Amino acid sequence: MNSISNDLESWLWGAACSIRGEIDAPKFKDFILPMIFIKRISDVFNDELHGLDADKEQAELLANVDHSLVRFYIPKGYRWSDILSKTGNLGEFLTDVTRKIARENPDLEGVIDTTDYNQSISGQRTISDDSLRALVQQLNKKKLGINDVDPDILGRAYEYLLRKFAEGSGQSAGEFYTPTEVAKLVSYLVEPREDDHVYDPACGTGGLLIQSNTRFKSLNNNDSANKPKYYGQEINPGTYAMAKMNAIIHDMEINISLGDTFRNPAFRLNNGELMKFDKVIANPMWNQKFDQSMYENDPFNRFIFGYPTSNSADFGWIQHMYSSLKDNGKLAVILDTGSVSRGSGSEGNSREKEIRKKFVDNDLIESVILLPENLFYNTSSPGVIIIINKNKRHKDEILMINASQLFEKRRPKNYIPDNKVEQIYNIYSNWKEEDGISKIIDKDDIIKSDYNLSPSRFISKNDDEEIIPIKDIINEIKNIEIERKNNDKTLNNILKSLGYEGYEDE
Repeated sequence: MNSISNDLESWLWGAACSIRGEIDAPKFKDFILPMIFIKRISDVFNDELHGLDADKEQAELLANVDHSLVRFYIPKGYRWSDILSKTGNLGEFLTDVTRKIARENPDLEGVIDTTDYNQSISGQRTISDDSLRALVQQLNKKKLGINDVDPDILGRAYEYLLRKFAEGSGQSAGEFYTPTEVAKLVSYLVEPREDDHVYDPACGTGGLLIQSNTRFKSLNNNDSANKPKYYGQEINPGTYAMAKMNAIIHDMEINISLGDTFRNPAFRLNNGELMKFDKVIANPMWNQKFDQSMYENDPFNRFIFGYPTSNSADFGWIQHMYSSLKDNGKLAVILDTGSVSRGSGSEGNSREKEIRKKFVDNDLIESVILLPENLFYNTSSPGVIIIINKNKRHKDEILMINASQLFEKRRPKNYIPDNKVEQIYNIYSNWKEEDGISKIIDKDDIIKSDYNLSPSRFISKNDDEEIIPIKDIINEIKNIEIERKNNDKTLNNILKSLGYEGYEDE
């Protein structure tokens, strides 16, 4: 299923309306999603009790004595039925429920117990008990047991709430979520194999890792004993909790760490060096800003191809991912379109172009895929998928794919249907040219284009000329200004070292 059903959409809309007016719309998900998770594990718990070879009372006793008989043990007095029957102090009780369940199930600590349903600001309750009661009653309309809903219920609920209430609000929630069909395409491109170690250094809600696992299961009839191992790191505590919930609902084991990947990468060997992975995938924040000292003082020697500008960490992320690859590993990263073209065709030195140059000259870039515009929740700009492969099949070639027209128009966001995902994957896996969509480019032609890796430069639609987005032009100007200041500083120091007064930059 590629989009949520009308029934599910109506259910979620009703949940949002239950608390509407009391909190800002982009925060709906912070209160609704943990409750959906509680409802899901409660319904699954009831199904598991019924599945035990015992009557109801005996099943309760068995589960109480041996919690391993169920995925999560829900203690008496803190079950969904208790939530439904609660008449007073519901906000306080809901908070107690999440904390009690987390204490009984250590895997859920820091995952479901971070939301305070009883919180007040200046003596005023954030959400009243009446609204919370309406929310509980709305969620109770749908059974979420083992055979009732798709395991991706939480991910689809998150996507719906994000699409419906975060768009246009000035919130940045979209930077933590990759649209399902884009995550699916990435999983096809990297295609996890048995015993692979798969890593996402900016895992957000875990969508890329979950889709990779789904792809693996589809290729191996869900019965392989040597499943891949999955690793992720996320900097935002709320999104980290969402990723953990997502993994649990999908019955996936993901080693997810909370923290800053750039400053403190979590996955290291005993000697302090970075762990190496077979596949590395990510959709990091685009054009993230970091101080130059972060690159210059990196203890992991990740930025061997050059320091990115302070204005965009795109190639900082790529180099971190590359440094985390095994010798035959492959990475796929989703970035903004400017990452493959900034600096090309302009005079003067461009750090991003110089880093791109090293990846091209070392024959590491395998393919670049231009995505349609208006797919992502925090921007209408198109993105690109860059595939870097240490074990390229086709040496000195790069497969350019212009998939900018392979979408269905929807509101408020466009969408890549399954047949188009398959089409892109088939072009890549068969390494073929398709008129108006893909073209195999020799490395020499990339060099002649001044290391511009934009697919639209080589494959135009309707003979349109490549148009550089305004934001990329602005970034280019900013980078030029940074370089000018650095050059002025260097010249000033040289003049002073020669005994001249030098000059100060105005």
